[in-house]
Amino acid sequence: MTSAFLYAAARTPFGRFGGALADVRPDDLAATALAGVLAKVPELDPALIGDVVLGNANGAGEDNRNVARMAVLLAGLPVSVPGSTVNRLCGSSLDAAMTASRIVETGDAHVVLAGGVESMTRAPWVLPKPSRAYPAGHVTAVSTTLGWRLVNERMPAEWTASLGECNEQLADRFQISRERQDAFAVRSHQLADAAWAAGRYDDLVVAVPGVDLARDEGIRPGSTVEKLAGLKPSFRPDGSITAGNASPLNDGASALVVGSEEAASVIGTAPLARIAGRGVHALTPQDFGFAPVEAANAALARAGIDWADVEAVELNEAFAVQSLACVDAWRIDPGIVNTWGGAIAIGHPLGASGGRILGTLAHRLIADRQRWGVAAICIGVGQALAVVIENVTLGSENQ
Repeated sequence: MTSAFLYAAARTPFGRFGGALADVRPDDLAATALAGVLAKVPELDPALIGDVVLGNANGAGEDNRNVARMAVLLAGLPVSVPGSTVNRLCGSSLDAAMTASRIVETGDAHVVLAGGVESMTRAPWVLPKPSRAYPAGHVTAVSTTLGWRLVNERMPAEWTASLGECNEQLADRFQISRERQDAFAVRSHQLADAAWAAGRYDDLVVAVPGVDLARDEGIRPGSTVEKLAGLKPSFRPDGSITAGNASPLNDGASALVVGSEEAASVIGTAPLARIAGRGVHALTPQDFGFAPVEAANAALARAGIDWADVEAVELNEAFAVQSLACVDAWRIDPGIVNTWGGAIAIGHPLGASGGRILGTLAHRLIADRQRWGVAAICIGVGQALAVVIENVTLGSENQ
C-alpha cells in the first residue's frame, strides 16, 4: 500500500455560541472551509478529487442530508465530486481524516478532502415521534446542542452522566486540583493569543464571507488564575470544573487535503506531513476523557516510534482536567502540548475540532523544524482517536 500525506489545511475562525457565526448555516461553514483549503492548492483540478469526507456530530438540523455532499455543491466543486459524512461525535473530523488516509493508502483515490463542521448555535430542538397518532398530552422539545438526548432507558445511569460530571469523577480519580485546571486554562488563552499575534494562524484560518470575525472569538487574553478562581463550579456545588476551565460551545469548520505521494504532481505542491499512525480506543462511557491515552499509544506503535521521539502534541482540550490526566499518563513534557493554544481558548465546535488539531500540528512541526507529532481527541460515550504525523519538509529545505 502507498502512504497518505497531508498537503494543506484550513479552517474558519471559531465563533462563540450565539456569536459572530450564529447566522451562518453549517453547510455554508463547511463550504467555506473546503473552498479555503482548495485555494491553498490552486493547481489542483477539483475534478480530480476522488472523495470528500466530512465529520459532523449533530446532523439533526441544517447539517442533515449528508452535509459533506451539500458542502461540495455549495463550494462550487464539480457535481462529479462525491461526499460522505461521518459521525464519531467530538472526533468526527479526525475520523474523517483517518478515513481519507485509508482511501489513499488503498489506492481507491489519489486525492481526498477531509474535515468537519459544527454549528452548535444552530443545533435544533427535536421532538420524538409519538407511538400513536394525535397524543392528547404535551410533548417536550429536546436540545441537540450537546450531550445525551432521548436516552435509551436500558443504558446504565452511570454511562449517561453529563460530560461535566464524568470529568469531575476524573478529577477525583487522579486528584487533579481546581488550581491546576485553572492554570492550564489560562495557559491556553495566553498561548492562543500569542499565536494569533505572531501570525501563526494567518495561513490556516480563512474568513467566512459576510462575517466580521478575524480570529477565534472565545480567546480571552486577559484571563488570569485569579479571575478563574472566582467562577462557580458548573456541575457540582463543591466541584472543580467551571465555565473557565472547560471548552465552550462553538461554531466552525475545518478542511484538509489528503493525497498520495504521487498526487503531488496534480496537487501542485509538496506534502506537509505523512500520516504515519492511527489509533482508536474505547473505555466505559464515563471515562471518555482518559481514552486518548491508549489511542495515542496505539498510533505511536503503528508509526513505529515512541513518546521519546515526539516533539509536538495537539490534544483537544475538552476539559482541562482530562487534558491534564492524559498528559500526566503519557509522562511527557507539558511544554510540547498545544503551544499555539487549545480548545479551551480557541473553541470546540464538535465536528470540526479534529481537523483543526491535525492541521495545526502539521504547521507547528514545520514552523519549529520538528519531525514527529501526535494529534489526539477524546470523544463522548467513552472513545478517543489519535493520529501520528511525520514532518516531511525537513529533508527538502536544503535541496
